[in-house]
Amino acid sequence: MSSITSLLKLLLTGLFALSIGCASVPPYDYTAFRNHRPRSILVLPPLNQSIDVNASYNYLSTISRPLAECGYYVFPVAVVDQYMKENGLPSPDEMHGVALKKIREIIGADAVLYVTIEEWGQKYAVLDSITKIKANARLIDTKSGAEIWQATEDVSKSAQSNTGNADPLASMLAMAVIQMIAHKLDMTHDLAKTANQDMIFNSHHGLLGGPYLPPQKNGHCG
Repeated sequence: MSSITSLLKLLLTGLFALSIGCASVPPYDYTAFRNHRPRSILVLPPLNQSIDVNASYNYLSTISRPLAECGYYVFPVAVVDQYMKENGLPSPDEMHGVALKKIREIIGADAVLYVTIEEWGQKYAVLDSITKIKANARLIDTKSGAEIWQATEDVSKSAQSNTGNADPLASMLAMAVIQMIAHKLDMTHDLAKTANQDMIFNSHHGLLGGPYLPPQKNGHCG
């Protein structure tokens, strides 16, 4: 009996220690976000550190919808991009250098989303294609200059995940077809849409619902 009691105590001690360890992981701190609560967001073309010259605008085309679905007014990215180019700012680097005060005065945005793309593109192996995206996003309040939210996308997808493995020969043939298609189609666009959805609607560190989110969806967008 005493050995059973000792075993139970050991198990309870282990469970308690595990619960303390889990509790020690801090939740995302939304204090700054709640203090500023933006209603409108301006998304600038991302800085591109990848080797794909199309990454910046490919990404830009995927970000407005999830932000709008999360309850925010999103300034039309194409209109903003053209406006800045017409005013002597032809590149994302120069656009990112515009003072927040100017953005607030001229465009009227409550916050600006700055994105830096670190990796973007497809890598090919003999029988596989890996699509990889890594980007950092920072939401900055235009009035105070404070960072009110930050997130990182780091996703990849293998073309092999789209094939079964019941028949090795059939899988190899399927992979050959996928490889042919992958060389003609840019798979990053769809992956970027998925990554942005996951980033913004994440229940642990995604954006909090904006002012235009339906009342029944208060809290996280997800």
